[in-house]
Amino acid sequence: MAHAAKAQGISRQCAHRWINRFREHGREALVDRSSRPHHSPRQTPVEVEERIVAIRREQRRGQDWIGPELGVPARTVSRVLRRHGVPYLRECDPLTGEVIRASKTTAVRYERDRPGELVHVDVKKVGKIPDGGGWKAHGRAMGSTSAKKKARIGYDYVHSMVDDHSRLAYSEILPDEKGTSCAGFIRRAAAYFAGHGITGIERVMTDNHFSYKNSNDVREVLDELGAKHKFIKPHCPWQNGKVCESVAWCCTGRSDPGQGVTTVSCVRFVGRFRCSAVERAGQTDLT
Repeated sequence: MAHAAKAQGISRQCAHRWINRFREHGREALVDRSSRPHHSPRQTPVEVEERIVAIRREQRRGQDWIGPELGVPARTVSRVLRRHGVPYLRECDPLTGEVIRASKTTAVRYERDRPGELVHVDVKKVGKIPDGGGWKAHGRAMGSTSAKKKARIGYDYVHSMVDDHSRLAYSEILPDEKGTSCAGFIRRAAAYFAGHGITGIERVMTDNHFSYKNSNDVREVLDELGAKHKFIKPHCPWQNGKVCESVAWCCTGRSDPGQGVTTVSCVRFVGRFRCSAVERAGQTDLT
């Protein structure tokens, strides 16, 4: 048990807690759940919270003014406003109170009604690891010599597609992100989706990279699929976050050199994990 816990980067007590939970309640007990306490006797009364929100929306005052007005600490007022999803004053028009500044989150959490109605496509640029390991294994000094600086080993490009409804994911590691590579990936990803029951793709959402906007190859593939090309708003990458999140999770996970974890094996693991999760419970964890 201690060796398994160490390999996963958790304590032995945490590993025992998860195993006992699985033995008592089965696989369902391993699903993420809220850590909020069942009872909060010292929580601000509902009437006070409603009054705080009403004053904020009617008079557009900050917590430093609302707190003394109601006899509540300013920090408590701030927490109540965040809990009710009230935007910051700096994001609102001072006259109308409407939100005028976009935040780095999608305003409305959405999910398409059926598989294939919308798919998200993105590319992640990942630096290759030199033979023998990189600076994480040998320290920053290993790249300080002129020979090391001149030795460029390049990058891998992880192309990924995620279905908005089912969260079925498909990824490939390609040598570049040119238009021909992007077009070929979309064609192969569509074939993979068709093999899993998603026979038609209606819309493809991408960022504004030149390979997507200016490539005739990409346009031809989308015409073959009968899919419309939808671009995110410039400088708003979070609008395509459902695929970005899956790629980022893959590329930032821990790896143990003794286990031989590579970028390829990581992508394959993510593909198997996402498919099994969708088939098992229909979960939609990516946001």
